[in-house]
Amino acid sequence: MKLNINGKDTELNVSDDMPILWAIRDVAGMTGTKFGCGMAQCGACTVHLDGQAIRSCVTPVSAAVGKKITTIEAMQEDKVGQVVQAAWQQIDVVQCGYCQSGQIMSATSLLKQNPKPSDADIDAAMSGNICRCGTYQRIRAAIHEAAAKLA
Repeated sequence: MKLNINGKDTELNVSDDMPILWAIRDVAGMTGTKFGCGMAQCGACTVHLDGQAIRSCVTPVSAAVGKKITTIEAMQEDKVGQVVQAAWQQIDVVQCGYCQSGQIMSATSLLKQNPKPSDADIDAAMSGNICRCGTYQRIRAAIHEAAAKLA
């Protein structure tokens, strides 16, 4: 199966129903995307599929054929992703860090769709991402910081 991952066409020997998460982690070797719950409830596995934040733990690779998968590994090459990551560092968002790749992917998707989000917009966009350490206020502050820098 041919998938476009981070701008590169990649041939993977996987079944159609394998979740994208396992294809990118176990087969393609990109371990930045995390496994959390396996039920699309926590957001740790968030990647972009044609620019939209999706939960890769429940999305089969067959849904990605002919589309572009973007993982946290590509955020360093994405203008909005760079600014979000810099804001994360500036605000010192990370505590344990496990959920943060999914948080950054959701935040980047939000800012690409809505460059000036309100608190309510941020809360709605980030509601599917759980942080066990409770860094939600810092996440919101970092998103506002990134939005200001992108303006």
